[in-house]
Amino acid sequence: MLLREQIREDIKVAMKAKDVFRRDTLRLLLSAMKQIEVDERKELLDEDVIKIIQKQIKQREESSEQYKNAGRDDLFEKEVGEAEIFRAYLPKQLSDDEVKERVSEIVNRVGASSMKDMGKVMGVATKELAGVADGKRINIAVKSILG
Repeated sequence: MLLREQIREDIKVAMKAKDVFRRDTLRLLLSAMKQIEVDERKELLDEDVIKIIQKQIKQREESSEQYKNAGRDDLFEKEVGEAEIFRAYLPKQLSDDEVKERVSEIVNRVGASSMKDMGKVMGVATKELAGVADGKRINIAVKSILG
């Protein structure tokens, strides 16, 4: 089943269970997907959906941090809850050690030796690790290996 279809089914399940928060959160995700389809005039594949989910999670993490700093615990908890629901649709994420190991392989493969090669390594790593590790974790691994 396509990821998009799974999300639609989960909205129906949430509606039947009267889980308003989950239903509304998944509708936000579906809305973000529809917006991209309309703007770019294309049918979304699972990898496109994963990128959208990752973007939504990143937005929730950034805003939750701001809410926490502002002392708005109610909004902080809402953002964290939405991010958790979104994470359930991502492929299993690699651990930090696994990311570092994969980045190390990429560094050796592209022949990188210093921080000057970071862009080259990041380009390959973000493509190969798309969906299983976010850019921030990849960046940290590259810096620790090349730095």
